[in-house]
Amino acid sequence: MLDKTRQNLCTLPDVAADVKAKVAGTLEWVGMSEIEMPLQLNADVAVPATIARVRAEVSLDDESKRGIHMSRLYLACDEMFSNQSIDFSHLSNLTENFLESHHDLSHNALVEVDFDALIRRKALVSDNSGWRSYPITLLLVREKNKIKHIELDFSVTYSSTCPCSAALARSLIQQNFKKSFSEENLDYDRVMKWIGSEEGINATPHAQRSTAHIRTILKNDCTQVPLKQYIDVVEQALQTVVQAAVKREDEQEFARINGKNLLFCEDAARRIKHVLEQQKEIDGFWLRVHHHESLHPHDATAEASSD
Repeated sequence: MLDKTRQNLCTLPDVAADVKAKVAGTLEWVGMSEIEMPLQLNADVAVPATIARVRAEVSLDDESKRGIHMSRLYLACDEMFSNQSIDFSHLSNLTENFLESHHDLSHNALVEVDFDALIRRKALVSDNSGWRSYPITLLLVREKNKIKHIELDFSVTYSSTCPCSAALARSLIQQNFKKSFSEENLDYDRVMKWIGSEEGINATPHAQRSTAHIRTILKNDCTQVPLKQYIDVVEQALQTVVQAAVKREDEQEFARINGKNLLFCEDAARRIKHVLEQQKEIDGFWLRVHHHESLHPHDATAEASSD
């Protein structure tokens, strides 16, 4: 029975390999995307197992060949993702496998992995903690049997309180104070009571949930995924990252931090750019911030990159 099965396989047509392309030409990338794979990650922080969407592609450098062997790419991914904790060294080995299985067709290969990483985050003041989800992309490109570049892309969500709105709110509070008090009527207890009332704070600045998208190019010898390292760098620069577990003392601290870190989108982009420029393990970066305005139906955006 086994011999008969092998015989049938040998006689099955392989149009991609046997039939020449009607229009000759090389192609930069050919393969598959959105491949569903399980993911165990070898990172600098514990991340629960999750589902990944994988892009696996090779170049088509033989002008006469009609197509590549996509099943070989899938089977190589299945073998690796089903049995290994993935890091950049494994992705490097995977692209080597792609080229070995396409030695007569391809010189270049890439693998891209998209997933959401859950990271445990401590509350600002209380002893609680909660999960935060970060969209992550890992990319490794191999060119002529050498790693061309490695990327770690991620997004961070934070709060941005508008400096202009804060100034306008303070102006209204000052006006309201003048209406409520005179120089002869500045009783300390009455003023303190007024400040703590809704009448005292008659205007608040507008704030919005905001997103920073960061793409980093890492050194080619990077192995373990430095996930927490660079997320922490960006979040510490912004200061006002959104929270998971929140009690009243945490919410009050969040309000205090936002008040000390008023942010235009330009401010946020410059903060991130500055701290990324200090990271010696990064060869380059690109970033874009979106402030999802509460005043407008559109976003305020800013973008920057390394030299």
